[in-house]
Amino acid sequence: MARLRSDFWVAAHLRRCAVEGVSAVQRRRGAPEAGAIFVKVDRLDGRADLYGPAPQALFEGDETAGRRFETLMREALPPDVEARLAREIRFDSDLWIVEIDDREGRHFLDLAE
Repeated sequence: MARLRSDFWVAAHLRRCAVEGVSAVQRRRGAPEAGAIFVKVDRLDGRADLYGPAPQALFEGDETAGRRFETLMREALPPDVEARLAREIRFDSDLWIVEIDDREGRHFLDLAE
């Protein structure tokens, strides 16, 4: 099964956040077809979370698996999250960044277990 293009996934995720009443923006546009997607959640209290793509090898053969994410940083200082994002951009300049502002830390992502 082909995975949903990154640009479509980001647009759908921003809409999902809006429907839930959560503020979210696309901070960085990456490769439309297959750019990696990172999601920063600003908890608006001096803490932030960062989620990135889970290794795809975990889901080989699972036809129902869509994009899955893993927690990269939890309740970290926002400057630390920004430093991690800067390192990721140096490694892969085609990545996407979605930023969500939510005091509850909601992200609406499918997390790898």
